[in-house]
Amino acid sequence: MNNQQKSHFCKLSIIFIIFFSYNLTTQDYTIKLLEKYSPFADKIINYTLKDSSSFEKLAFMCDAFGHRLSGSDSLNKAIIWLEQEMKKAGLENVHLENVMVPHWVRGNEFCKLIKPYQRHLSFISLGGSIKTPKEGITAPVLVVKSFEDLEKQKNNVQGKIVLFNYDYKNYGQAVQYRFHGAEYAAKYGAIASLIRSATPNGMNNPHTGSMGYNDSIPKIPHGALTVEDAALIERIQKRGQTPVITLYMESDTLPDKLSYNLIGELKGSEAPDDIVVIGGHSDSWDVGSGAHDDASGCIGTLQAVRILKELGLRPKRTIRVVAWVNEENGMRGAWAYAKAHQNEKHVLAFEWDSGVFPPSEIRVSPDTLVHKLKIFEPLLSKIDSIKIIKGGFGVDIIPLTQAGVPTMSLNTEDHGQYMWYHHSPSDTPDKINPYEFNKCIATIALIIFIYADL
Repeated sequence: MNNQQKSHFCKLSIIFIIFFSYNLTTQDYTIKLLEKYSPFADKIINYTLKDSSSFEKLAFMCDAFGHRLSGSDSLNKAIIWLEQEMKKAGLENVHLENVMVPHWVRGNEFCKLIKPYQRHLSFISLGGSIKTPKEGITAPVLVVKSFEDLEKQKNNVQGKIVLFNYDYKNYGQAVQYRFHGAEYAAKYGAIASLIRSATPNGMNNPHTGSMGYNDSIPKIPHGALTVEDAALIERIQKRGQTPVITLYMESDTLPDKLSYNLIGELKGSEAPDDIVVIGGHSDSWDVGSGAHDDASGCIGTLQAVRILKELGLRPKRTIRVVAWVNEENGMRGAWAYAKAHQNEKHVLAFEWDSGVFPPSEIRVSPDTLVHKLKIFEPLLSKIDSIKIIKGGFGVDIIPLTQAGVPTMSLNTEDHGQYMWYHHSPSDTPDKINPYEFNKCIATIALIIFIYADL
């Protein structure tokens, strides 16, 4: 071996030693962290899975106060009750923060097929829609499959009610018709617009949600039919007949009303000014009682912190629980919170708004957090097969995300079922599995405790 070869060999040896030593150090660090937090994980999981109070609190919130649409008395009553529950749980600095929220009301509504035969149609107004005239609107219906289809038939739209009976692919696609449908239909002279409900499944269940207007285009009433009734109208049109319907809506937008963000904390033991904020949204649509969306997020995050406190587990950083208001039709609570607390040091923002099903993923952003937290998957596996992956997201934490705060969210394995109930009369406590709810709470309590303690 010549001197050049010896030098090359030495360099390779040094690189190997450094790489091997680094791997040993990393593995040793991982083992120590797992050994440190494994007893805490066992405590949290065993305590949470035996708890019966979480589902009872969720069910009471839904049963006692009903729907919680922004601007409603029922929403504010539910928030005041949640405030008392935070205080009972022993959280610190529990308080309300004023937020002016939009106040849209539904009123009476109906939709009837008049021709070629008469039938009552299962219908729901979309949030933010204007009302019809007092006599309602009676007009022929033009069924289209997409915005592109509407463009092709634009010369046939004038004076009609446009029905978007799109082929459902996913929620993101469906929301485009819900939010922009009235704008696109009115652009070509429609006098009202309807959509197929934003759900993969029918069961004659209409689904509501937010819609929007373009101020440069006339505003027209906008609502949703069930999957079944939208299909019925399309079948009539395909037979060469012209469906005619009568639409009646009393929906209206009233002046903004006072509501609240709700806040409570478990103060950190070493770095109390470092804030891990977690929560869900207190408001719901005015149909059903918002059990999945999002009483589960409010109650679940509160219960997670209550359990940590009862177990005597106080992490280094502060965990702040927030029940954000007005997620469904305005995000006023999200923006108000971000503004009011812009000078505080948020080290993580977590939101749970994915429904109650078996916990499957902890999503985090930025991507560098995946490597930091993935080592804790063995502890999470004591609850379920839960993976740490990239992509943390929540509507109420968007303002914090834009300010550069790392984000985290819980995904559940719903097999598409969440959208069966979403924004519909069927979103009620009987659709919640109490044991799965406890598993989600255990997941939140464990991963948030670890993150706040690192």
